[in-house]
Amino acid sequence: MTERLSHLTEALLAAATKAGADASDAIAVDGTSVSVDVRGGRLEQAERSEGIEIGLRVLIGKRQACVSASDISDRTIAEMAERAAAMAREAPEDESIGLADPADLARAWDLAALDLTDPTSEPAAADLEEDARRAEAAALNVKGVSQCQAASASYSRRHIHIAATNGFSGGYGRTGRSVSAVAITGEGLKMERDWAAESRTYQSDLPDAAEVGALAGTRAVERAGAKKPKTGAYPVIFDERIASGLIGHLLAAANGSAVMRGSSWLRDALGQQVLPKGLSIHENPHRPRISGSRPFDAEGLPTVARDVVRDGVLMGWTLDLGTARRLGMTSTANATRGPSSPPSPSISNIAMTQGDKSREQLMEEMGTGLLITSMIGASINPTTGDYSRGASGFWVEKGQIAYPVNECTIAGNLRDMLMRITPANDARGHLSHVVPSLLVEGLTLAGE
Repeated sequence: MTERLSHLTEALLAAATKAGADASDAIAVDGTSVSVDVRGGRLEQAERSEGIEIGLRVLIGKRQACVSASDISDRTIAEMAERAAAMAREAPEDESIGLADPADLARAWDLAALDLTDPTSEPAAADLEEDARRAEAAALNVKGVSQCQAASASYSRRHIHIAATNGFSGGYGRTGRSVSAVAITGEGLKMERDWAAESRTYQSDLPDAAEVGALAGTRAVERAGAKKPKTGAYPVIFDERIASGLIGHLLAAANGSAVMRGSSWLRDALGQQVLPKGLSIHENPHRPRISGSRPFDAEGLPTVARDVVRDGVLMGWTLDLGTARRLGMTSTANATRGPSSPPSPSISNIAMTQGDKSREQLMEEMGTGLLITSMIGASINPTTGDYSRGASGFWVEKGQIAYPVNECTIAGNLRDMLMRITPANDARGHLSHVVPSLLVEGLTLAGE
């Protein structure tokens, strides 16, 4: 498969040169995905998709254009190149575009060390259906669960190859296997729901489907009788399940695209304290069997580990070549792209410094406040960092869970919130974003 994709990218580059391109890069992606949904003990939906997509970016001077197709015939490739060249000639000039310097390209990488592809065979649809059935049955077996809204299992396998006229050519594959369940407790207006899901690169690493379903059911039952919490200023704990979303706002604000546009609330914060001292956010794109790992970026640069935040200080932006050139910096090898789009910067795997206390110990320190396990919607100003989101979870009094809550809103400013966080020690190491539960002091809570 890798050889086939390599030939496709070579054909695309040759066609682009023939069409008059000064430079070009190409991507070919072969993907297969299978998903099965079960409801009420019966198969509700089964989907399978497979195919090859190809994409071509043509550069003429300081102008560029991208085209893509799912037809890989010689005729289509030639037409793609001609169309892209014609589009590029009409595109506006952009001084930041251009391929990587050949001297900077990745020349060698160890795919075996990354271990991103499970060598075992693709699971049969019947096996996926069995996983979904077992997850649903386990959820329904939890006392107090009235129904299982959904139970699903899926598998995916994807191969990608990237090549460019600067001499780069490389590819890799990745696999994924997952199972999930959503359980409901109560009836009518008193219904509450919760979920559980697991995903792994290797099928053998995936937890048992029944464990996932039982956890979804247990979580749903714990939410029975939820009500609105008190209104006021209280400390809040973001449960580990959603804590990465809070840190994700910091990572988005440190993305070179946002900084370049001036639309980031961190645009003037480089070299400044953005987290409490002692806390760091480390990016490592080389973690074995992790979904965000990659040997090189979409522009052929070798990926490297780095600190986004070190000891609370923002160390740098997340950059591809284009944003780096506009900001007068060097790419951090974070370019990603799809067949129909040019490169753009995106973070890979990150891990945040963990604390030395459990979530329960943070609750004891908090005393009275809100433990958030689910968030709904978002109203976030990317320029100012003003933050407002719907939330549900559990009200905590005297360090103990008192009752479940729903229909509340939390508000604050991200810059202030992140400077007042205390991490727990409960982050799950198999995730791409390893972030523990986070205690945040002094948020505004709107409830009853």
